[in-house]
Amino acid sequence: MAEALDPPFDRPDAEFNNLEGWSWIGCYGGTYLQSDLLKGFEHGFFTRQWQGRGPEVLAGVVSAGVSVHRTHQIHSARVLKASQAGQEPWPEADGLVSDAGSQSLWVCGADCTPLLIADPISGQVAACHAGWRGVAAGILAETIAQLDHGRCHRQNLLVALGPAVSGGAYQVERSVSEQVAATLTPERGEGLHQLQAGGALKNDPEPNRDRLDIRRAAVLQLLQLGIRQEHISCCDLCTVSNPLLFHSWRRDQVKAVQWSGIVSQNDLSGSSEPFIRS
Repeated sequence: MAEALDPPFDRPDAEFNNLEGWSWIGCYGGTYLQSDLLKGFEHGFFTRQWQGRGPEVLAGVVSAGVSVHRTHQIHSARVLKASQAGQEPWPEADGLVSDAGSQSLWVCGADCTPLLIADPISGQVAACHAGWRGVAAGILAETIAQLDHGRCHRQNLLVALGPAVSGGAYQVERSVSEQVAATLTPERGEGLHQLQAGGALKNDPEPNRDRLDIRRAAVLQLLQLGIRQEHISCCDLCTVSNPLLFHSWRRDQVKAVQWSGIVSQNDLSGSSEPFIRS
């Protein structure tokens, strides 16, 4: 039986021990993060402690009797229905939207943002792999549009953004910042100002370089898309600066990832009655 507890590291003052709005869940095999905002939905943001165990194993950690859905991630804005990604060969995409009950949707990354979405009314969920290319290409808008065109309403959606590279550790070319900024407004320069005002962009000592916090940029996008501020939870843990917890491509240049997943709650293909969690 899983229960909330502190991560098993002998560093009681470490930043990852006390995360407002987030809880460490312990079970046989390790610990993983949950967002308090998504309470009532089975989900988890896993750490490098689970290295070598993929969604087929991790699904059994967060739930029981669920199907597993994942993609071959390509840093795109392509979003599929979960039923289109239920077996190998895994289709190319970076987002999944549930279209039936008891589906576990999975994304992985080693610096990019894992983003889990849940609708507490219908029980429908979504998962996105959101690096800068996906955010710039519009994966968040596409995911929310697919949910909105179904049985969900975007004003009800709950969104949790998991551990990823922080702005202080993420140097990018100015052209990258401009591509992300263009998703906020087509006016050149104004989008960069919005990123700066929202804490997503800071100056870098090198010319034509910036420090980009892609999670904060994603939050600004979500707000523009109609997601309520109080329905967004952003984990501040940085994958680069926490080697005990996370793999990081930017830090280690090693191909290794951590997984994040969420489970849909009802039979979306059948019942016409809304799901309301207690």
